[in-house]
Amino acid sequence: MESDSAFVAPEGVYSVTEEHKPLPVPTHSSTAANPVYQTRLSSITVRFPQKHPASPGLAQFLGANLAKDLKKEKDKERDVVVKERLLLEERSMSSSDTPEDSFTSPDVLATPDLTPSTPAEHQHKLFSHPSVSAGKKKSTASRPKHNMRTTSSTFITRLQSVEGLSKTLAAKQGDVTFLFYNTGKAFLWIEVGAKAKQEPLTRISFSAHPTCHDVNPSTASSERMDVIIGFNTGDLIWFDPISSRYCRLNKQGTISSSICTAVRWVPSSPTLFLVSHADGTIIVYDKEREDGLFTANIPNGPTNTPHINVNANAHAAPAGDEWDPLSTMFVTPPPWHPEASGRGEKGVVAKNPVSHWRLSRRGVVDFVFSPDVKYVAAISEDGCLRVIDPLAEQLVDCYASYFGALTCVAWSPDGRFILTGGQDDLLTIFSPWEQRVVARCQGHSSFVSAVAFDELRCDGRTYRFGSVGEDNKLILWDFSSGALHRPKHLGAHHPRISMSSSISLAYRRGTGSTIQLSATRYHAAPSRNEVSTVQPVLIKQLDADLLTSLAFLPRALLTASKAGHVRLWVRPFVMTNASPRRRGHARGMLSVTDFQRVVA
Repeated sequence: MESDSAFVAPEGVYSVTEEHKPLPVPTHSSTAANPVYQTRLSSITVRFPQKHPASPGLAQFLGANLAKDLKKEKDKERDVVVKERLLLEERSMSSSDTPEDSFTSPDVLATPDLTPSTPAEHQHKLFSHPSVSAGKKKSTASRPKHNMRTTSSTFITRLQSVEGLSKTLAAKQGDVTFLFYNTGKAFLWIEVGAKAKQEPLTRISFSAHPTCHDVNPSTASSERMDVIIGFNTGDLIWFDPISSRYCRLNKQGTISSSICTAVRWVPSSPTLFLVSHADGTIIVYDKEREDGLFTANIPNGPTNTPHINVNANAHAAPAGDEWDPLSTMFVTPPPWHPEASGRGEKGVVAKNPVSHWRLSRRGVVDFVFSPDVKYVAAISEDGCLRVIDPLAEQLVDCYASYFGALTCVAWSPDGRFILTGGQDDLLTIFSPWEQRVVARCQGHSSFVSAVAFDELRCDGRTYRFGSVGEDNKLILWDFSSGALHRPKHLGAHHPRISMSSSISLAYRRGTGSTIQLSATRYHAAPSRNEVSTVQPVLIKQLDADLLTSLAFLPRALLTASKAGHVRLWVRPFVMTNASPRRRGHARGMLSVTDFQRVVA
């Protein structure tokens, strides 16, 4: 069964059923032989309404003559209604100074917003100003303003869609999985498992390189999808592929001109998302805000405005001390931040960014939210995994890699473990609740590019995850938390230290010094003989260029290469007792109202 398009795992056979190869690139292009940026994958499953067949009409039962009579009666009634409307319109026109207000603009008629209304007070605004939603209450969630098909922007060079896209989408019903990915200077939208032509539904070409993107699952529906695309220029595009409308944020690097390395929507939020940059920062954005004039403060460097500590205990070292990125994160609140402008002050227009976090002096590579949305795990080129409390804007813990930079990160579905891959050719499993490294995984012979958990095979006792690397290996791993031994220096009865207790300890110590805080927050990498080793259950060598992305879907495994070669491997049928992924009603998960709170 082993071949270039199939492999045998312990649970069965995986085989390629769908491929999307990159379109030919002109030979004079520098990206033809050596793509500059990696291909990133993201998927979303959208439920389309069921199409019910029309029931037989009355005319089919009573005969054609009766049908004609009914049609004549309806036409008469319609003529009467039209005459009454015309009379009412004439009366209203004679008594109104601005008759145009009663008509809907062609723009609105072309793309009706059918999204259910969301009260403004229920849209959680992470670290937002109280006056953001106080002035206007929107009955529906906003959509991008500009039409990508008619835009004159030089940033968007071309838009290609399949013929009859709107009719194709209107005919769909049931659950449909869509895939988004970037390759070169293009961004593509395709349907996974489509029986028709395998050409992209939409292909957009830009003058810059798309480097990352994310789809908002909380707003995805058959009428709209919210996609954020990050670029090497720092620009951001908020894009709705169904209506082909977009809005540009951080235009021309107004807020940050550094390369966007990762973007994530805040789970369950319709408006907020986070973007990491190659300058070592993570910036919080609101898609409904305009770009503001903002200059981030540089630790221990020249600055135009003094740094404002929203919480001196949690944000940065005391004034005059050297900033230590291993123990604290440096937060620059914008001028419209509640603490900067005065809580409750009226007339202050909130703009982007919502907040600005500096984590490292080296670039932030990637970050992910924990399943309960209480923490963010971020990795950077300095070889550190940082666990952040985004609500308090606090660095909770910092773990060092065994060697070199970390390149990818994933959080287990139950939130117990954080998985990273790095330039040391290793996968490392961290337990943030026990504040230790529990295992390392050996199997790659080059840098690890992507890691992901298989939720269907994670039941809280055993875990399945996969990885791809620059050695062109696709590797599957299994590990059991009960089979892993504890390091000898911790002892058999070492108590668990939760992340929440670590935060409380830091607050009880008061302002303290950077040295005191680093004692509980920075964890050096343990030696090889102190950590368990996990061996792979399967290694598949693929005949492709450098593998960069990996994703598990309910029915398939997705892989992508740096040049944009995407493969869909259908997975064997699995019966599992794994508990479903915790969602909005899971125990311990932050509710929408938790994100509405303003940090005190």
